[in-house]
Amino acid sequence: MFNSSSELEFSNQTSSEEIAQLASLELPSRGKSSTCLAEKPGYPDSIYVMAANIFQGIRIEKSPEKVLIKYGNEPLPASEPEDETFQRLSYELAFSALKYQDILESILIDSYIFPSTTIPDHLSSLIIVMLYDFQDRKFQARLLPDDEDTILEVQEVENLLNSFKTKLAASLARCRIKHDALSIYHILPETVRKQELRASTLPLYAWINTCKISPDEVYSNLRKNGYHKVKSVLHIDDKVFAVDTHCYDVLIFPSHLKNDLLHIDLVKDYKLIFQVN
Repeated sequence: MFNSSSELEFSNQTSSEEIAQLASLELPSRGKSSTCLAEKPGYPDSIYVMAANIFQGIRIEKSPEKVLIKYGNEPLPASEPEDETFQRLSYELAFSALKYQDILESILIDSYIFPSTTIPDHLSSLIIVMLYDFQDRKFQARLLPDDEDTILEVQEVENLLNSFKTKLAASLARCRIKHDALSIYHILPETVRKQELRASTLPLYAWINTCKISPDEVYSNLRKNGYHKVKSVLHIDDKVFAVDTHCYDVLIFPSHLKNDLLHIDLVKDYKLIFQVN
């Protein structure tokens, strides 16, 4: 896919300034622990491909004079989505990459990946989403089962990013220092960070799919999963839910319960459907 293996080679020696920057590099974490790398195994190849295709359709298109990286027009061949979790992870990865598109493009240019390698335009979206995940894993290798299905394009992009990982990390460190930011998240405009903070504190609203289940059955199922019914979910850290005062088939949950709720059968079986913000 790339012109030659020599295009992937680079010097492992970095300046003392880059090493100092890398030593202080801090990146945001998807998991609860920022130090446990085992919590960040990476995604299966198929999720990267689906996320790349989603990103291709939602990415910010820039005027010709501001274009840093060219993107192709055709999506990568992809299999049918396996389940709701597969789709959710793909969309989360794509929208995370979109949020940091400008920063990720700058890192690719600053690290000389694009000037020094010949990359087909149709792989640019895949590189962006995989780079976002790569930095989120602190540039550590993926941890996947030996029998995991692989996709050629993903393997080639992964090899490319791995071969440039020191330069990519150094580029991100320089960007962080330039903006006096503790992490890549703090490089985002303040308005974006405020919107994210506000969204993270809003209650979660879910509709009961009354074609499949009754409200009483939902309440019973939630209680079996450790939830209890309250009048209001504001400022409550426990596993609770409330019924909307105007719609009997709408439930309200505290925002911090989102990850837990996504793994219960009610949600997996589409008996409880969350509002998409």
